Amino acid sequence: MTKIENIMRVLEGLKMTIVGGVFLLISLIFVLTGTPVPYNLDPAWVTIIICGIPLVYLALTRLIYEHWVSSALLIVMAMVASIMIGEIFAAGEVTFIMALGALLEEYTVERSKRGLTDLINLKPENGRLITIENGKTVEKEIEATEIQIDDIIRVLPGEKIPVDGVIVSGDTSVDQSVMTGESLPLDKTIDDEVFSGTLNLHGSIDIKATKVGSDSSLEKLIRLVQEADEKQAPTQRIADKWATWLVPVALGIAIVTYILTWNIERAVTILVVFCPCALILATPTAIMAAIGQATKQGVLIKSGEALEIMGNVDTITFDKTGTLTYGNLEVSDIIPLTNNVSQDKLTEYVTVSEVKSEHPIGKAVVSYSNSEGKHYPQPDKFEMIPGKGVKVEYNNQIIYSGTTRFMEDNNIEVTDSCISQLDLLRDEGKASIVVAVDNSIVGIIGLSDVLRENAKAVVSTLQGELETNVELLTGDNYKAANYFASQVGITDVHSELLPENKVEIVEQLKQSDKKVCMIGDGVNDAPALKTANVSIAMGGMGSDIAIDAADMALLGDDIEKLPYLKKLSNSTLFTIHLSITISMIINAVAIICSVLGLLNPITGALVHNVGSCAVVMLAASLYDRDFTKYVISSDNPNFGKKDDAKAQNYNNANAVTGK
Repeated sequence: MTKIENIMRVLEGLKMTIVGGVFLLISLIFVLTGTPVPYNLDPAWVTIIICGIPLVYLALTRLIYEHWVSSALLIVMAMVASIMIGEIFAAGEVTFIMALGALLEEYTVERSKRGLTDLINLKPENGRLITIENGKTVEKEIEATEIQIDDIIRVLPGEKIPVDGVIVSGDTSVDQSVMTGESLPLDKTIDDEVFSGTLNLHGSIDIKATKVGSDSSLEKLIRLVQEADEKQAPTQRIADKWATWLVPVALGIAIVTYILTWNIERAVTILVVFCPCALILATPTAIMAAIGQATKQGVLIKSGEALEIMGNVDTITFDKTGTLTYGNLEVSDIIPLTNNVSQDKLTEYVTVSEVKSEHPIGKAVVSYSNSEGKHYPQPDKFEMIPGKGVKVEYNNQIIYSGTTRFMEDNNIEVTDSCISQLDLLRDEGKASIVVAVDNSIVGIIGLSDVLRENAKAVVSTLQGELETNVELLTGDNYKAANYFASQVGITDVHSELLPENKVEIVEQLKQSDKKVCMIGDGVNDAPALKTANVSIAMGGMGSDIAIDAADMALLGDDIEKLPYLKKLSNSTLFTIHLSITISMIINAVAIICSVLGLLNPITGALVHNVGSCAVVMLAASLYDRDFTKYVISSDNPNFGKKDDAKAQNYNNANAVTGK
């Protein structure tokens, strides 16, 4: 940054702007009381120096280097013209209002950029290379960047997988939520694919590297976030968009008026009242009030642009896990398959077998028993087979808990009734544990991610009263995704998605002229969050990367504020448009009065201030407006059900084909 730019930054800062405002207020007092002040000693000169110099610098750099006729140029012209005819207060007033508007805008558009750094930190730094030397297996730790395709890499329990690959030896369970967002760890065995950056939970595995370096899944994820971030271009202020024609129109009217009246004061007054200060203030003041309103409700809005875009959103895409659901497994079904075993006895068998397990499914079972006040002793012997199940000895019985493949490996017959029940659980998107005692299956335990109590009401309100199409994007399998979608009333479902697939669908929606909002909570959602027109992250349990990638965050761990946020955004956009309309009407009336000689530069500046104050007061009303009826609280989970039919009709009418 050059020395001149540093000086401009100081003058544009809050402290110096306040100083300029104080001196302008003193000048106004002199004007209103009729106190004569020498031309060179008018306090407004301080305001002109502090607020006017950065304005002149901005207008000239945009005009000379960017060939951009901005609103700053029009205000500089009004300032210079006012000074030339001795109206120092009028000159200071227009520059101060412009400086204040710039400060408000800068305050509301700061964006966080830490998310990409956090994502890069997920990259594994090292890997265990396995080679054969002199007939012996040798393990050597190398940097992840040195791994080549077809290298054999060993990954121990608790370690991140350094590259994409295929398992050539071992069984395990892998937490790959970083890539797919799935709430359940996946059991993996020989020939199964694994991804870089995912976590090996249990067994030791050897993998053959298939994608390394920039081709790996995690590197692609990072690249997607980078590319999406680069596509986010800041919007120009409305006043600057209009400045191209505002400047010549203002000049034209002022020149024609001067030619017809030979009154320079009228011409200068036209330039003063033509300044788009109220227009400049319309957007940032409304946004500041809305952000303050949202903060009271526990909603973090990172930029004014995001709030504006949210007001135009017509399609909301949800991730499932951690948004519509809590992202935690809970026991949902206890299904005995023999008359000799009750639900309580089946619960005892499975809890005893899983009490030493580190698998999330096993922990969920033990947690369920504890919550029911059922505490069982430790098994006599415990053996875990990674990726398959556990085998324990308890009260002279052998208990097996795990997959059907685990049962078959132990020569236990998987009955038709067992398969039928497992199919039903899968159709509902549930995980399952098959339980056998000695040599026969005695029952099944079903576990499910828990749907949020108010998810259906939230979706219904969005689709119904707020007329917003809702779609589901998830890494879960087809049956699980459709089961959960049916529970909340979503008909447009995209399942089994990797991060790049979510990005593709968001891009397709945008290309079909949809304004898309993406809602997610995981690292895997970050690229789609960045790609969408605007995005919302779950702040309570969501990953830091998702929160940083998103434009907004729900600070509480709930989606009950989504309809509120959408309604607030709609109202903010309406308020901005209304403010712009009011400011343009005031300007038009003031211009007519200036042409007729009813206003002079000082009274014109005061009228100019009235317009600015009207805009600020209208915007401020957003802060105290009551939008709480759109908060779908757990105390009122049925809110919005009256709109179910309307929501369904709207969703069907706006459904995107090709799913």
